[in-house]
Amino acid sequence: MIEYENLGKLNRPFFDEYKKSFETVLDSGWYILGNQVAEFEKEFAAFCGVKYCVGVANGLEALTISLKAFDFPAGSEVIVPSNTYIATILAIVNANLKPVLVEPEITTYNIDVSKIENAITSKTKAIMPVHLYGRMANMPAIIEIAKKYNLKIVEDAAQAHNASINGKKVGSWGEFTAFSFYPTKNLGALGDAGAITTDNEELYNKVKALRNYGSNIKYHNEYIGENSRLSEVQASFLRIKLKKLEEITCHKEKLADIYYSMLSGTDFILPAKLEGYRHVYHIFNIRSKRRDELKSFLLENGVKTEIHYPVAPNRQLAMKGILDNFETPIAEEIHNTTLSLPISYFHTEQDIEQVCDVLRKFNNK
Repeated sequence: MIEYENLGKLNRPFFDEYKKSFETVLDSGWYILGNQVAEFEKEFAAFCGVKYCVGVANGLEALTISLKAFDFPAGSEVIVPSNTYIATILAIVNANLKPVLVEPEITTYNIDVSKIENAITSKTKAIMPVHLYGRMANMPAIIEIAKKYNLKIVEDAAQAHNASINGKKVGSWGEFTAFSFYPTKNLGALGDAGAITTDNEELYNKVKALRNYGSNIKYHNEYIGENSRLSEVQASFLRIKLKKLEEITCHKEKLADIYYSMLSGTDFILPAKLEGYRHVYHIFNIRSKRRDELKSFLLENGVKTEIHYPVAPNRQLAMKGILDNFETPIAEEIHNTTLSLPISYFHTEQDIEQVCDVLRKFNNK
């Protein structure tokens, strides 16, 4: 059986270093906002090409705190793609703001920039592009729109660590970029973890306080903050894996190349390739009108897959009364046809070739 993901196998190359780093943290006696977090923040900021990084508890909190830092009036609107994971929408709602859905491009699965301006109203305050599956949204165009209408940008880069456009990395484009280090990510911790990057010193100081009860000085609280701090232990693990992130990315690119090569000429819709964009393949998705039949066939032939994601946000029960007014046929087309194939750091080229053999067998039925 070729598993879709196996976190034990994925992390096994790092076990020895993880054990040493855990002992270092354990012996230090300092477990919250200590040296490991501070060093990871410096290292990840440098990696992304920005001045500042703030470690937080998870990706959802990274998005929520970023939005709260702007102090937008309650009910202000934030433009967001209609096919994102629910966390992006929850962050907007949790910040007491209103999500406004804009359909994605059917080829890239990222927000269609040609449709953004039609969604802007006098209440619009921000755009939240999502770099879905590991490919960045069209940030140059989004930045131009944001400048034109005086809007803020909060990037959701939960799936796009190390992605770039013409060499400029994710994390260095908007006022804020929110990252998740959930264990399955290309840069994954061994539990929940997240971070915010920015080049703005004032905003940096504010989100740094917001993650820690609204305080930058102990027992002095400037803001209504949260308890959302990156763990020292998780930071120590992330420091180890960050050194290997380029290697992880290159491995996934190599596996993706096998998919492109072996599935060329089939009926499956493959991820589009764009000049100048580095797609880091957190997820390698294909689309098929026979998606559910294909998923069952792959499982019967020893290949596990996943669906990212089976239900559009505006069809979620939790969003009743919030997203009811949005019709999203393109998002629903993606949600109804997408299938995520194995592409983990632990997978071998032979694994992917085997997956492709099964896919081609289904295609020829």
